[in-house]
Amino acid sequence: MTPLRILFAGSPAAAVPSLRELLASPHEVVGVVTREDAPLGRKRVLTPTPVAQLGEEAGVPVLKANRLAPVQDELMALGADLGVIVAYGGLIREPLLSAPTHGWINLHFSLLPRWRGAAPVQRAIMAGDDETGAAVFQLVEELDAGPVFAIERASIGRVQTAGHLLDALSESGARLLRSVVDGIADGSARATPQTGDPTLAPKLTLMDGRIDWQSPRARIDALIRGVTPEPGATTELEGERFKIHAAAMAHDAPTLPPGHVASRGRSVHVGTGDAPLELLTVQPAGKRPMPAIDWWRGRPSDAPTVFG
Repeated sequence: MTPLRILFAGSPAAAVPSLRELLASPHEVVGVVTREDAPLGRKRVLTPTPVAQLGEEAGVPVLKANRLAPVQDELMALGADLGVIVAYGGLIREPLLSAPTHGWINLHFSLLPRWRGAAPVQRAIMAGDDETGAAVFQLVEELDAGPVFAIERASIGRVQTAGHLLDALSESGARLLRSVVDGIADGSARATPQTGDPTLAPKLTLMDGRIDWQSPRARIDALIRGVTPEPGATTELEGERFKIHAAAMAHDAPTLPPGHVASRGRSVHVGTGDAPLELLTVQPAGKRPMPAIDWWRGRPSDAPTVFG
């Protein structure tokens, strides 16, 4: 196997295991491109992406760009044999798309062609899918439509959040990606066209996390898990936004009208379109996340509590 010169494009924490795997391989990562530093936290401190931090620690040249067109000449000058992209957050177009000898491959966290787009793990959970996975495919101009080199499947647990599932897939997907890169290097890798009807997974917005308490309990539970940790599940209480970080199915609980909240022992329940949910961790406006029972005990005992 002749080691490859690799140009890596990625930004969030989910891309870090893949870059780490490639850095530990016989291949040479000749450059990293990632999103520009962004303001984070309450103090809005400019912070490099997790991929930028790892690239700089490894001594690899790092280019920070939210769009690749302005830096494509610099990237093409690196003379990469293969481009690898994992959740970069931007499109790769010609002539950069065809510049590496072997083009670009993409690690995508779904069972393509189901859930093409920016939020595949989140959308899979929100839709109530039983399984998801990771796929490594050849990048083409059409969104997530290229032929697939390798795919792995993973069950979606009934209590898993998008954050937990993405953490697991980013680790196993990194190993899948490494095996494909090795296969491209030794000539054994083969890609096959995607089959089946595609579904789309657009980026989540704050409105995607808004809870409709008239919906069935299972759908609300899936929504909460799918938008956790970002953008978060929200409702409205007395005109202010109220976040729900964790909930669970309430067992043998009395029926409540949709959106109505009541306590039962040390549990806090809220009504849905069919059966109650138990609230576990909540965050009232202007406060930190807290156990739902602590929030409930701090409210006036005679105030009716109804989420809007």
